[in-house]
Amino acid sequence: MKRFQPGIAPTLVVLLLLPVLIYLGFWQLGRGEEKRLMLANYAERRAAPPMSAQLLPSTADPAYRRVQLRGSFDAEHSLLLDNSTREGKAGVELIQPFHDQSSGVWLMVNRGWLPWPDRRTPPVFETPTQSLNLDAWVYVSPGATFQLHPDAQNGSWPKLVTAIDPAKVWPELNREGFAHELRLEAGPAAYRADWPVVAMGPEKHLGYAVQWFAMATALVGLYLYLGFNTTRNTKRTDTHNKKKEKPHGNRDESSQHV
Repeated sequence: MKRFQPGIAPTLVVLLLLPVLIYLGFWQLGRGEEKRLMLANYAERRAAPPMSAQLLPSTADPAYRRVQLRGSFDAEHSLLLDNSTREGKAGVELIQPFHDQSSGVWLMVNRGWLPWPDRRTPPVFETPTQSLNLDAWVYVSPGATFQLHPDAQNGSWPKLVTAIDPAKVWPELNREGFAHELRLEAGPAAYRADWPVVAMGPEKHLGYAVQWFAMATALVGLYLYLGFNTTRNTKRTDTHNKKKEKPHGNRDESSQHV
């Protein structure tokens, strides 16, 4: 019966890597389930009729809910969300304060994506001055946006930013407003409004989970293979060395007799 002797170094490597690989696999499965629920929630609420902006501040879970707006934009305080691309083309998302007349609520409305091919000149956009009837939906960020450095707090308008948090913008404007971003549906005042709900779908998370579990299985298989075959190789080496030493000993004895 073969003896299992993997050695200290391979055992330590397996003890360190195997829990990490298994953890990453289950983490990807969890992320995939979160994305699946997020997409289902998005589809359900996007199919519902729009609600009044007056109800937004008292809504416990406003994510993805459609909202009907009537009011006008504040053209003096525009935000340009950088690092946004469409079909490989660089651009920005135009975000402007919007005052809803029926409720009196200030809202931060994302009007969509517009191209910015030449960074030497500012992006070109227009802001309607008349009162508008708009349909939008609430976007709640799943987490904080990664930034290499925070955006400058002071500066001239429009401001170029890498992340948007309406709750932090309203105090700068000396206003009280809704804490989440609203994204326009296609229609008047909207630029390109085709935001992906999630950057990575549930199927990709499932694929990554399969890869992590496959790596864990391969690691265990290699560990077992080396553990059982190291003993066999050691026995073969010892037998080969003994055979080499035996003729050498006979030759010494013959020399002594001579």
